[in-house]
Amino acid sequence: MRRIPSWIRVPIVFFIIAGLIEYFVDSGDKPAFIEQPAILLFLLLVLLILIAIEAIVGSIDNVLYQSLDEAAKARYDAKRNAPSKTVQWIGSIYKKLVGGKPIEEEHEIILDHNYDGIKELDNDLPPWWLYGFYASIIFGCVYLAKYHIFNGDTQFDELEAEIAQAKIDIEEYKKTAKDLVDFNTVTVLTDAGDLNAGKAIFETNCVACHKSDGGGGIGPNLTDKHWILGGGIKNVFKTISEGGRDGKGMIAWKQSLKPSEIAQVASYVLQFEGTTPAEPKAAEGNIWVNEDAPQDAIPTEVMEIKTDSVIVIENN
Repeated sequence: MRRIPSWIRVPIVFFIIAGLIEYFVDSGDKPAFIEQPAILLFLLLVLLILIAIEAIVGSIDNVLYQSLDEAAKARYDAKRNAPSKTVQWIGSIYKKLVGGKPIEEEHEIILDHNYDGIKELDNDLPPWWLYGFYASIIFGCVYLAKYHIFNGDTQFDELEAEIAQAKIDIEEYKKTAKDLVDFNTVTVLTDAGDLNAGKAIFETNCVACHKSDGGGGIGPNLTDKHWILGGGIKNVFKTISEGGRDGKGMIAWKQSLKPSEIAQVASYVLQFEGTTPAEPKAAEGNIWVNEDAPQDAIPTEVMEIKTDSVIVIENN
């Protein structure tokens, strides 16, 4: 390492440290030293320390050199100026790959003809070229066998498989990323933790209009089968998120509650159906049953009207 000049050695070490910091520090799209100014100060301190170390080591080296006698100085200079083993190894590998003859031996491979005094050498192909050629033949044979004999997956097959796997991964991610839920994907939550969270949200934001037992006040009764904007988890989720009827309905809660919280409180609201509140408000809206409900679940005294997503029941 000491054979490398300090003006090369210092930048190499500095950029290695800066690269490690950039790798381990999460700074988003911006460089870490821009996102966090403290890192910039740290890197400047590191640079000053590296320069100081080089200066101190150089001074010590010079003091020790001056303390040597002439013979020791000569041995030291000879050792320092000698090529490193790494450089010698690279040089030998290069010569083997090139495969040319030394200029002193070129007379052995000179061809007899010449052109106006210009003579031609009968060199063999360089070993690096031959190795690359042999490797390309082996690669071609393997490629031919895999894709044309054994019908291996092509790039298009691999792309389709990766797309299919990506769709599966997205669906799995959606199961754990609760805040990606919306009106179309929401399902009834039955976990006690979710229902307790929904209860807490309801008691904080909803009891003023619906009462704590869901019997209704300013807002409609939540315990009967009648719904103004449709029942079921999807419609209740949408009503909470987007709000009720213009001018006289509930406000939209999507700005205040996360999608996961709306799903929790909607699931909790559905728990009120069939319960008996202390002071139930008169029913409002229409009787609602799920479109997938069995026929015997639809009251005989009412008329069925089908819509895109729900079945709304109106009294005759």
